[in-house]
Amino acid sequence: MTPADRPAGVALSGVGSPGRGGTGRGGRTGRTGRTGRSLGDRRLAEVAVLAIMVIWAANFIVVKDALSILPPVGFTFLRYVLASVALLMILRWTEGEIRLPRTGAWRIVLLGGLGFGVYQILWTVGLTTIPAGDSALLIAATPVFTAVIAVLIGTDTLGPAKAVGVALSFTGVVLVIAAGVGIELSGSPIGFALTLGAAICWATYTAFGARILRDHSPIVLTTWATVGGTIVLAPVGLGQLLAPGVLGPAQADRWPSIVFAVAYSGLLAAAIANVVVFNGVRLLGPTRITALQSLVPALAVVLAFVILLEPIRPGQILGGAIIVLGVALIRRASRGSVAIQRVGRR
Repeated sequence: MTPADRPAGVALSGVGSPGRGGTGRGGRTGRTGRTGRSLGDRRLAEVAVLAIMVIWAANFIVVKDALSILPPVGFTFLRYVLASVALLMILRWTEGEIRLPRTGAWRIVLLGGLGFGVYQILWTVGLTTIPAGDSALLIAATPVFTAVIAVLIGTDTLGPAKAVGVALSFTGVVLVIAAGVGIELSGSPIGFALTLGAAICWATYTAFGARILRDHSPIVLTTWATVGGTIVLAPVGLGQLLAPGVLGPAQADRWPSIVFAVAYSGLLAAAIANVVVFNGVRLLGPTRITALQSLVPALAVVLAFVILLEPIRPGQILGGAIIVLGVALIRRASRGSVAIQRVGRR
């Protein structure tokens, strides 16, 4: 919450042949994928994830107009349908066939239902009962939850320096949100619980997804997890889209912007973005990658300034600087070791 012929995310994921760490036709990673990649591969993966953070930040602006026309879960369902179709086509291209992996298929689909489907529904419903700033604050705690869960299940480590970096990044996000839409800490307790549950859903998906990446490539994980999320979204999404007056002649003149928003959000921000991100999780660990997501609010502020001419406040600049400091500290603490590779060699 990427990318014409060969999308960047697929090239980075190393899929295709077992000798290169992909899944091959059996869906299993090769020796290279389990034991590690070169420093250059890890740096390239990190740069790619940073590019995805820019795409995710721009996604807020792209879908803003569409959400004034379509109901939120309905729109999300459309983008995940498109993402699922695109990922299945890429899977067919890279793997030679479309089929569920031989091992762990049900875990991937269930995790996708949790991380993509349940997350979106909980967050959307929660947002209707609490202020936007409060919702953003709770979602910003996702890297903290991810770090804790990853340590508990053994897919990452959390030393003192990395923990301080996570805390700094979260503090920076708080400042960016407080200086922007504001933090009121008001509204329905149920809304707070639902939004907190949404953050935990995504953190759980990321942390447990790191474990699945020991046996499957990012493209396999992302494809079937996205399909699982789409299935969960279908009842609510279709119910919203088929409601009277949602899709009718009154919206005809807005269809070009809706199509663009679904295409951008589905193909870039959902499909290929998650392949790239989980390639980063595989190579660099879940804590380091989810910490980079703390950059999204600050990047969104910058893009809103450039594209929408919205002002940047001093508090947002300070918060952005603190986020960068926290991310840099996590990166320094992670240097020289990659948690997933270390666990995979046990």
